[in-house]
Amino acid sequence: MPIVNRVAELSDDVAAWRQDFHEHPELLFEVHRTAGIVADKLREFGCDEVATGIGRTGVVGIIKGRKGAGPTIGLRADMDALPIPEATEVKHKSKNPGLMHACGHDGHTAMLLGAARYLAETRNFAGSVAVIFQPAEEGGGGGREMVADGVMDRFDVKQVYGMHNAPGIPVGAFAIKSGPVMASADRFEVEITGHGGHAAKPNECIDPIIAGSLIVNALQTIASRNVDPIDSIVVSVTQFHSGTANNIIPQTAHLTGTIRALKNETRALGKKRFHEIVEGIAAVQGCKVKIDFEDGYPVTINHAEETDFAIKVAREVAGADRVMPNMPPVMGAEDFSYMLEARPGAFIFIGNGATAGLHHPKYDFNDQAIPYGVSYWARLVENALPG
Repeated sequence: MPIVNRVAELSDDVAAWRQDFHEHPELLFEVHRTAGIVADKLREFGCDEVATGIGRTGVVGIIKGRKGAGPTIGLRADMDALPIPEATEVKHKSKNPGLMHACGHDGHTAMLLGAARYLAETRNFAGSVAVIFQPAEEGGGGGREMVADGVMDRFDVKQVYGMHNAPGIPVGAFAIKSGPVMASADRFEVEITGHGGHAAKPNECIDPIIAGSLIVNALQTIASRNVDPIDSIVVSVTQFHSGTANNIIPQTAHLTGTIRALKNETRALGKKRFHEIVEGIAAVQGCKVKIDFEDGYPVTINHAEETDFAIKVAREVAGADRVMPNMPPVMGAEDFSYMLEARPGAFIFIGNGATAGLHHPKYDFNDQAIPYGVSYWARLVENALPG
């Protein structure tokens, strides 16, 4: 079955909501305007319950079907933007300097609102739907905070589903896979302390730049020499700061970066080898080292049965030839992983067309994807809770 007729009729309204969210981006947990609009619209649609302040600024709407009792299915969208100055010239360009919706969360929020409106109108299902609007996906762990605040237990959510747009995948197409679909993302900071002095007398110094350079190179051996070649791990040193002048060997050097993996055991190995390499090289070079290692988002792991179900629904909406059921996993991270640790479910990608990439200053969510995303949510509920 293709796009739902009623959803097609709602698409212009959903696009207007999306563009309004795009004009007014908000960061992390500070999504007060966005969350307020979401809550007001859910009440306007006639949701049976609207709860705010979950996970600090998250919103949940409950919609009960008219076909009797049944379980509760959770549908999740993220609301926050990024600290990136926008470089587009669209009419709905960000009005908040230095902030923009560069990852499409404006589209995710609007599509789930569109689904909530449709589901509240039709209620052609048994049981209940929890539409979950989450803050702080972009590094704040809003999914973790909502789970910790009891979102799954409070609303008795049995399964949970998420969606993310994907530039490069055609509009009207979907991609998904069972098992690990997105990587974990752990962060590190390393402070290396040597003994500074004159560049003309390196023998009287302990050079933290040498130690840092050796560490950067050696960290790449985690992927090339410690992990099975058919497995995946990415170690990226993204900052290296040291020194103040060309004739001074500095006292300190500072490194930061991330480690990403698709398996929990690979993630643990990467962390172990990271500490061994950093501490070992620093000791050999005569430096002191301080490591700040932060365990970030877990691996996003789609559950097999729920993934098969999501594939079936996507094929109903888009056609079998426009659903990729075994997409390559993505080394980016996603805090929907916390929800999938709490409940079975699946995370699917919806095509955004030939647009700029995610987190790029010229990115914009493609409104042509709206009817496909809203139809996917609608059919997912009606198939999962038939009554």
